[in-house]
Amino acid sequence: MFFRPYKPPAYHQNQYHPNDFYSHFPPARQYPPVDTEILSQSLHEFQILIQQGGVLLNKLDDTEFSRKLMQAAQQGNQSEVDRLVHSINGLYVSTQTTYTPTGVIFDLESPAANQGANCCNLTMTLKWGM
Repeated sequence: MFFRPYKPPAYHQNQYHPNDFYSHFPPARQYPPVDTEILSQSLHEFQILIQQGGVLLNKLDDTEFSRKLMQAAQQGNQSEVDRLVHSINGLYVSTQTTYTPTGVIFDLESPAANQGANCCNLTMTLKWGM
């Protein structure tokens, strides 16, 4: 018995060839020019948030303040927790506080968010119970 060798079909130049899918060279892409202005603005805003986070942490290091905050949270008194956090001298960014029996989460929002520019936020999660 005689078998003729397999001869692949001929393709025209403008037709898709099955091996084109496995090309070793990715197609050349056109990327827009890099603009670092928005990143620079975000970095500036985040540096403010880091500084404000330091103000918050320094106040939390005050044992009497921490005791009041934890007692209010333990009683589920969100308005007192918010009042205590907003009473911190030097803390001027918007701060949302949530808590559980085992910890507290402070979410500091960029000052630019008031003008509609939501570039960044700083979330600090601290453990305070077992």
